[in-house]
Amino acid sequence: MEYDANHMAEEQKLVEKAKRDPEAFGTLYEQNYDSILNYILRRTGNVQAAQDITAETFLKALKNIDKFKWQNIPFSAWLFKIATNEIAAWFRKSRYTAVSLESLREVGFDLRAGDDVEQELITAQEEIQKNQEFLAVLAKIDQLPPKYREVIALRFFAHKQLSEIGQILGKPEGTVKSLLHRGLKKLKIFFRKQEADATFELKRQYKG
Repeated sequence: MEYDANHMAEEQKLVEKAKRDPEAFGTLYEQNYDSILNYILRRTGNVQAAQDITAETFLKALKNIDKFKWQNIPFSAWLFKIATNEIAAWFRKSRYTAVSLESLREVGFDLRAGDDVEQELITAQEEIQKNQEFLAVLAKIDQLPPKYREVIALRFFAHKQLSEIGQILGKPEGTVKSLLHRGLKKLKIFFRKQEADATFELKRQYKG
């Protein structure tokens, strides 16, 4: 997504205001909630985990917003960075400590009504579960080293441009492009091996 100068200037004012006013942070929450939640859902394939990780992402952003330094980069880049780290933690841990959305309410601002969003999430998860090809790709992506996994996920699940991914991960655009190329190459190798293994197994069963 491209941001014009006026949008960036308004967002900078809102971020600075949010450092002293929870209601302003609530506006940032509203503006970025859907994109963060949808990205996490597509990375985890799990509604409950997506809700928990999203809550943790915004809670950490709220707690650390005083440390946020404006560098003429969209605020969402910082949120995606936090979300990426939280997703990695979720995959590393056998048990993920969930943070209730109530934790956000307790610090001073109201959340959006969740019924419609929750129903949309349930529908999205059902669609994901029906799409076996997507699940196979997701499983292979999760086998990649983090440096490849993060770039591929942001490019294809969050639909970020290379420049945006660089902002989120703190890497030069050329490095992001290289990681994306290498990661996709590794994915192709995974699937070729899977196809070869499946063919071998079919032949073995046929021969009895």
